[in-house]
Amino acid sequence: MTRPFGPRPDPDSGPRLGPAPAPGPMDTALTRLAGCRYPVVQTGMGWVAGPRLVAAACEAGALGILASATLGREETAAAIRAVKRRTDAPFGVNLRADAADARERAEMLVAEGVRVASFALASRQDLIDLLKDGGVAVVPTVGAPRHAEKVASWGADAVMVQGSEGGGHTGPVSTTVLLPRVLDAVDIPVVAAGGFRDGRGLAAALAFGASGIGMGTRFLLTSDSTVPDAVKRAYLEAEDTVVTRAVDGLPHRVLRTPAIEALERAGGLRRLLLALRNARAFRTEAGAGWAPLLREGWAMRRSTGAGLGRTLMAANTPMMLKAAMVEGRTDAGVMSAGQTVGAITDLPSCRDLVHRTVREARRALVRLPV
Repeated sequence: MTRPFGPRPDPDSGPRLGPAPAPGPMDTALTRLAGCRYPVVQTGMGWVAGPRLVAAACEAGALGILASATLGREETAAAIRAVKRRTDAPFGVNLRADAADARERAEMLVAEGVRVASFALASRQDLIDLLKDGGVAVVPTVGAPRHAEKVASWGADAVMVQGSEGGGHTGPVSTTVLLPRVLDAVDIPVVAAGGFRDGRGLAAALAFGASGIGMGTRFLLTSDSTVPDAVKRAYLEAEDTVVTRAVDGLPHRVLRTPAIEALERAGGLRRLLLALRNARAFRTEAGAGWAPLLREGWAMRRSTGAGLGRTLMAANTPMMLKAAMVEGRTDAGVMSAGQTVGAITDLPSCRDLVHRTVREARRALVRLPV
């Protein structure tokens, strides 16, 4: 029987001169949609998934996703062009549908010929229509079957489903429970995320019926990641994670740090003052005035029912992430982390990570008693 995952690779044993050759391509609905060689997605992590990491993941055969939520519109355009200078491989860009300039950003992706647009949190039908009309594949991230059904009805080309094991904003249902429910709910390709770090996870996702996997923490912990060494050491030494609402009011899986503990001890007024300070810092970082922040608050109210207070709280996330991921402040920053962090012990290149993931998956699939 011919497997839909591509041919069995040659054995890896025996002496080699130089790096091992790349494994053969794996054919799934995801690789056909995105144009990548392997069904592995490097997810769009703020302050982490910049041009260097994205290009390295794409060159390795994965689909790299550029994070744009922490970038101004012109910075996003510059980052897209920086990825293009580093690789000819297709890549994606992560968008926030509740951003005040979401439509302009979507138009930018079309103009720049970006292959894939992903959405964190909620997406919008008008943005999906605009992107699809411009030839951009749309892959929203969802956390429930009803969300998958909604975006599928709007014309999404695929969905990424993230279970509770995933880092950053997360839901209450584990990937192994959520994934089959989403697969049963929609007829479009499904990418599994939350709890994946190696080829055994890729094989398991494919066995469930997914078209690939998304990995965030695992790509953060590579030699191609620009995260400071002190922060990488903190991740490698970590054994577990915690889910907290203290950062921005939403469930957020992170490493437990002094900053997180201080936030959880703080009262509501102190958190609001911190949010206001971080909102001001984020406004300065983006080079914009208060008007865009107010517009974003109004957009968030329309799309999610939240108001300016939630928008101010949301500013905690990018600024506290920046403190760790850019400035290296493990004592004061937020370090989003999936539950797989306790099992990660090395810092491979993206090439080595992706290729060994594919080889491990093929070995696992061959061993399946079918």
